[in-house]
Amino acid sequence: MRTTLLALVALAFLRAVIGLHFFLEGVSHLRDPSWSSVGFRKAAVGPLAPQYRALLPETGDWSGTLGAADRRPADEAIAAWEKSVAAGWEAQLVDRLRVVPLAEEKLEVAKAALEASRKELAGWLAGLRPDLTDYRLELVRLADKEATEAASQVPFERDRVAKKKRELAGKASAWMAEAAAMGRRLEAGWDDALPAADREKLAAVAPKSALWKGDRFVSWSLVTIGACLVLGLFVKFNAMGGALFLASVVASQPFWVPGAQATYDQWVELAALLAIAALPTGGWSGLDYFLQPWLSARCPLAGCSGTPPRGR
Repeated sequence: MRTTLLALVALAFLRAVIGLHFFLEGVSHLRDPSWSSVGFRKAAVGPLAPQYRALLPETGDWSGTLGAADRRPADEAIAAWEKSVAAGWEAQLVDRLRVVPLAEEKLEVAKAALEASRKELAGWLAGLRPDLTDYRLELVRLADKEATEAASQVPFERDRVAKKKRELAGKASAWMAEAAAMGRRLEAGWDDALPAADREKLAAVAPKSALWKGDRFVSWSLVTIGACLVLGLFVKFNAMGGALFLASVVASQPFWVPGAQATYDQWVELAALLAIAALPTGGWSGLDYFLQPWLSARCPLAGCSGTPPRGR
């Protein structure tokens, strides 16, 4: 009796603490409009890094132009990226006009602002041409280095490759951020010329990015898993959900990959959630205790898979 009660209390406390952590993390993400998983995705290393970075926003077609480790001349790649950025601005204006048509005079003003932004982009890229040319050369050298056997087997070479990747990724992010800032200034200028009602219309139909949708899904998942663990509702199912989420976090930073960040905290919570999900006493507390007779017959994974001890 004493051992069983102690295990029950300890697991219930562990479940509530982890659930509260999940819940508060999810709420903090939802309350902060500036939060996103961009930093987490950029920092991902290892075999799954491309999958984590797939949702990262790009300014223009960076990965297909300047960010492609191909052999085409730098001037051609720069021109292609410039064209893709300007094309994105043009498409944005067309989409805006579908929602809020403009009179001829205001349309000409909007087009003039677009042309001014194009010239600003061209002038900025002209000044960056030497840096972008060097970036392209380093990108090709890095690709050649990664293709060698030493890059994957020699620790020193692995460290050099990882360091160079981070360096080039930082440069690319800075340049894309500057071009994106030009686009935001252009959009702000278009908005300033509109009445408040039209600005509200545009804001209401503004498309949400895949990254925003993914971040919202993760945030609400954390809130739901955390709340259910605190209340003791569908404990085993939510414990496995939390464990899978933490597994995705530690998979972004494999400890055997050079430059990987420490994930000790996530490993501890992952092990605790697996224990809660696997041990029979994991569901003998909270709301699952009262729902157990119905849940055990219909959905064993949702609650307690066994019968709680009574009077032993």
